[in-house]
Amino acid sequence: MDEATITYGEIEKLQQQIEEIRKTMTGLRRQLPREEIGDYAFADTTGQTIHLADLFNGHDELILIHNMGKGCAYCTLWADGFNGMLHHFENRAGFAVVSPDAPSVQAEFARGRGWKFRMVSGKGTTFIDDMGFRSEKGGYMPGVSTFEKDKNGKIFRHTRDWFGPGDDYCSLWHLLELLPRGPDGWAPKFSY
Repeated sequence: MDEATITYGEIEKLQQQIEEIRKTMTGLRRQLPREEIGDYAFADTTGQTIHLADLFNGHDELILIHNMGKGCAYCTLWADGFNGMLHHFENRAGFAVVSPDAPSVQAEFARGRGWKFRMVSGKGTTFIDDMGFRSEKGGYMPGVSTFEKDKNGKIFRHTRDWFGPGDDYCSLWHLLELLPRGPDGWAPKFSY
């Protein structure tokens, strides 16, 4: 397309196509077979044992963020955004963040960032690997898993997705894309 001939109508048509694809993908995710998993044990930020079932926090559904830990500025960006929406999440489902960091590291980092969401450590467990959030090279990958707990207490993973720059899970990217030069090489930092 020639820049001079691009119209808002063409952009709106593409947005409608993207929305239709998103609806189709959401429908397909809802048709995935449930994957029963065990009630994993983690350590919370105080070092106390907490189970996956406890993270539902009175709900029958759970959003669990897979965070790469204190060393990842991108994961910090996502977590900062989730922190601002925490009360909305918790009104609808359980919400928590798991990372490979030790509980004491999580507690200190969360305190410094003002995070209020529940954090658990996957350190010393197979959870992160079992959920598919380790790369072939052994590194951690960011993303999200959603779970459902039935009336008998059985836990099922519903779906998962990965995070990356420009994804649908951080609104900042989409707003930066609206700027004349887009993100223009911008990357998140721990402080500015």
